Amino acid sequence: MKILIENADIYQAGIEKNKDLLVTDGMITAIAPEVNVESDRVIDAKGKTILPGLVDVHVHFRDPGQTQKETIETGSMASAHGGYTTVCAMPNVTPVPNTPDLMKKMVADNAKKGVIKVDQYSPVTYEEKTEQLVDFAAMKAAGAIGFSNDGFGIQTAKTMYDAMVGIAKTGLPLAAHVEDHALMDGGVMNAGAAADRLGMKGALDVAETSQLARDLELARVTGVHYHVCHVSKARSVELIRRAKADGVNVTAEVSPHHLLLDDSMIKADNPMFKMNPPLRDKKDCEALLAGLLDGTIDMIATDHAPHTDEDKGESFVHSAFGITGIETAFPLLYTRLVETGKITLAQLIKWMSSNPTSIFNLDDSNQVKVGNIANFAIWDLVNSRQINEAEMRSKGNNTPFIGDQVNAENKMTFCEGKIVFEA
Repeated sequence: MKILIENADIYQAGIEKNKDLLVTDGMITAIAPEVNVESDRVIDAKGKTILPGLVDVHVHFRDPGQTQKETIETGSMASAHGGYTTVCAMPNVTPVPNTPDLMKKMVADNAKKGVIKVDQYSPVTYEEKTEQLVDFAAMKAAGAIGFSNDGFGIQTAKTMYDAMVGIAKTGLPLAAHVEDHALMDGGVMNAGAAADRLGMKGALDVAETSQLARDLELARVTGVHYHVCHVSKARSVELIRRAKADGVNVTAEVSPHHLLLDDSMIKADNPMFKMNPPLRDKKDCEALLAGLLDGTIDMIATDHAPHTDEDKGESFVHSAFGITGIETAFPLLYTRLVETGKITLAQLIKWMSSNPTSIFNLDDSNQVKVGNIANFAIWDLVNSRQINEAEMRSKGNNTPFIGDQVNAENKMTFCEGKIVFEA
């Protein structure tokens, strides 16, 4: 099977203009100003840009047990729509994959049902909320790519220390949701002027930073690869920056919504703005971007968290935490950060593809070059469009970005040599 893509702008080490690209039996076999071969399909990509497949180390696919919100199939289809070819799924499903047998089943189901590559985290503790550690070596052998209790900060320092000691022996990352439950104290949004204006119970930002400070010191003495999920505070960025300078093996991610939204934008009781960590203030947004630019934060991850309309249909107080993001991440970030000159396309690709791939030791086949399997997307980076619910492949449309104008639209995604999304 030969697929010839003609007249594309191809991102390699920068943009290569007006090239042809040939995919033969799933492999990239030619990139040249002109490729003259008889092909089974010819795609005219004039005015379009071929970008490497994106990689997201933090998604929630809700399968098994919560399939009214998302499934492996719908989540992976949404990922393909967003230009992603690899994602890493969190283990907060029902049942939680606590045992090697359950982990093997999750890994097999991900491979069978996913249209892209869906890697799987193991929980750190049984049921994610207990203090009992899983068998780390056995979970790695069963196919886990890392360990996380995402959604539930590990409350006991001794449990976290013991987990770090055990996980360090596997060489896999520990991806931590840093949150002191007592300090959250039932808060539903960031404590501050916006919460006061709306009459909402605020969550103290020290709920994040205090547990992060604890964990960074534990990571320093254990040597584990400690990965900080969805950093949201300027102070957290500073703590991570200091830890890196001190030699701690720490990496970090930031979500698109924490880069692009702040709590002053919550004008009314709108549950679409409810997420955990909550939206912070504008200075935090600025610090997060600065952390990306100076290397303190290593990557962008969506924390894609789909919910049903019923989950989000109540008031801010009673609705579920979470926002979808896998389909809107690149278009929003390209439009608001690249096109405004705040960052470059090369930086965005580094944070959304090459860095997560290398840092998490995932399959390194996303570069668009001859000899690699086809893992890329064809984007229209010229024409403006509006984000709308009708285009979503995810079961969830719980995002405040519906209706926003963006200048990036994915037209086609190749994953492992196959076309897995086509507009």
